[in-house]
Amino acid sequence: MKAVISVVGKDQVGILAKVSNECAKVNANILEVSQNIMQDMFVMIMMIEIENLSVDFKEFVDYMSNYGEKNQLKIHVMHEDIFNSMHKI
Repeated sequence: MKAVISVVGKDQVGILAKVSNECAKVNANILEVSQNIMQDMFVMIMMIEIENLSVDFKEFVDYMSNYGEKNQLKIHVMHEDIFNSMHKI
């Protein structure tokens, strides 16, 4: 199973490292990363493997959202099934 993490916020040093570190803490394996700086905004999308999470998925979603708020970022985690359902015509 996979999930998509989106991260948006004012560009600052270490965003990728911070988010990656939080994923590693719960055994979420990062499969792909795409990031860009748009003017002064940092934008990143990550695909992660969640089969071996050490916490409940809902707990991870809530934690990452709160972690983002504490770091002036908007972090959203979406299960792959939801993401795929939203993008099917």
